[in-house]
Amino acid sequence: RSPYAGWILRTFAAAGAPENILYLAKPHIGTDRLRTAVVNIRKEIESLGGEVRFGCRLESLEIQDGKLFAVKYSALDKAGCLKTVTLPCSGLILAIGHSARDTMKNLLSQNILMEQKPFSIGLRIEHPQKLIDFAQYGAGHEELGLGPADYKLNVRTSKGRGVYSFCMCPGGSVVNSSSEEGAIVTNGMSNAARDSGSANSALLADVLPEDFRSEYLPEGVCPSDPLAGAALQEKYEKLAFALGGGNGLAPSQTVSSFRDTGTLRIEEACVHPSFLPGTCEADLSLCLPDFAADALKEALPLLGRKLKGFDSPDAVLTGVESRSSSPVRIKRDPEDLQGLYDGPERTGIRGFFPAGEGAGYAGGIMSAAADGVRTALKLAGLI
Repeated sequence: RSPYAGWILRTFAAAGAPENILYLAKPHIGTDRLRTAVVNIRKEIESLGGEVRFGCRLESLEIQDGKLFAVKYSALDKAGCLKTVTLPCSGLILAIGHSARDTMKNLLSQNILMEQKPFSIGLRIEHPQKLIDFAQYGAGHEELGLGPADYKLNVRTSKGRGVYSFCMCPGGSVVNSSSEEGAIVTNGMSNAARDSGSANSALLADVLPEDFRSEYLPEGVCPSDPLAGAALQEKYEKLAFALGGGNGLAPSQTVSSFRDTGTLRIEEACVHPSFLPGTCEADLSLCLPDFAADALKEALPLLGRKLKGFDSPDAVLTGVESRSSSPVRIKRDPEDLQGLYDGPERTGIRGFFPAGEGAGYAGGIMSAAADGVRTALKLAGLI
């Protein structure tokens, strides 16, 4: 519904995304085509005088009298030595993504105001694409001349916790999205052709700030810490890594085994786990908070009533999916998009614009892009 949605799609198409994203109800670029589009967007920025500095990390904001006047970032020089660079700037769009935990910690240490927000945690579920086709179309998509079927499901458990599918990938695969050593994070992707033969989506349970209790947090983390949600994510990502054997394999399990309703092993599953470099059979309840594991177990048969076969005993689950949205929101004024500085009098930082998923204001490619466009227009004084 954003007024910028059409412009965003046209920008992607001009950069090499499929033209059909301009008219399809559910636009799909494909990871393979997206790689090309992102490179072309960067080249367009450079042709207009912009500069992209790779291998750099924001370290601090330089603020004086409530106004941003520079940022400091670290980078490796040609000799491989780490150096700190001071870059004068009067305007900063902070669009760091929600996996930049080191940057979030640095900003928090500077008293940049942040608050906890709800997020989700769960697993990836995989089925044969034909199962989804027959549940949605009554036949295989090829014989009907249609694209692979997708789905979007949600349910509320008896305890009131929401469970839902997210980032559904027809004809796709489960991928490793770990951003730190010693952790496993799952995600999903589809190439433009969507021809892998299997379908996957995240199966997620809501996590609320009141769930940030000591038993779910790493030792020493206070439940009231603005970054407690990120600490909770990190704890279960590390548990998933250990469950997988500590060598990069992801823990995986059949639905029947996860729900304790059968003993089907992974080699008996209806689809081979697509996660690379591979998976290791393990009890997925051990890499989830107990409230999330219980919610997923209860929700699976309820979702199976909405989509026939979704709770098939031989479907595959892989963990852990923890990065669907940011667990923190970097505060900004809802009217002028400016952030807040928790100084002696909590004055506003002029020129500081947190934006996108990492700042807690978006939850996907289109919503993040729309928030970025709106923020850029505000910084340019055009709105």
